[in-house]
Amino acid sequence: MSEAALAITDDDPGLETDFAREMVRQMRAIDTYGTYDEWPVSRILEPFVLTKEKKKEIPVVGDPDEITMSRVKAFYNAISALIEKECGLMAVPMINLTHEGFGRAIITVGRLVVLDRTLRDVHRFGFPTLTRMKDEADKLLSVALEQIGQHPEVANA
Repeated sequence: MSEAALAITDDDPGLETDFAREMVRQMRAIDTYGTYDEWPVSRILEPFVLTKEKKKEIPVVGDPDEITMSRVKAFYNAISALIEKECGLMAVPMINLTHEGFGRAIITVGRLVVLDRTLRDVHRFGFPTLTRMKDEADKLLSVALEQIGQHPEVANA
C-alpha cells in the first residue's frame, strides 16, 4: 500500500488521542509475528478507515475474514481498556460473531452490562475517518461510564 493511498496521515491530530494510542496497543497485542513493530501508527490504524471509495469495493454480502474479525475485537478491547482506566473496575469484552459477519459485542463490568451492540456486516467494519471512529468510541465509553455511575453496586459485584 503506498503512502499516497493512505486515508490517515502521520500528522493527523486523531493519532494523539488516548483512544488511538489504546487502539495501537490492542493491534500490536494481536500481532503475533511482530509485523506492526516497524509500522507507523497511521498505517496500523489505516484498516479501520473505510472511505466511500473503499467501501464501494467491498461487496454488500460477504463473510468476514479473521483479520477483520480481529479488528472488531481490538476496537471493543480498546473501549474496555479505557473503561478500566476511567473507573478502575475490570471491564470484560465478549464478542460473538458468526461466519457470516453477524453477532453481538457486550462489555461487562462486574455483573453490569455496560455496552451491548448488535453487529452486522462485519466484513464492512470501519469508519469514514479516524475522527469518526474516536467519536463513536467516546460515545460508547460515555454511555458505559454513565451506566457504571448509575449502578455502582452491580458494577462492583
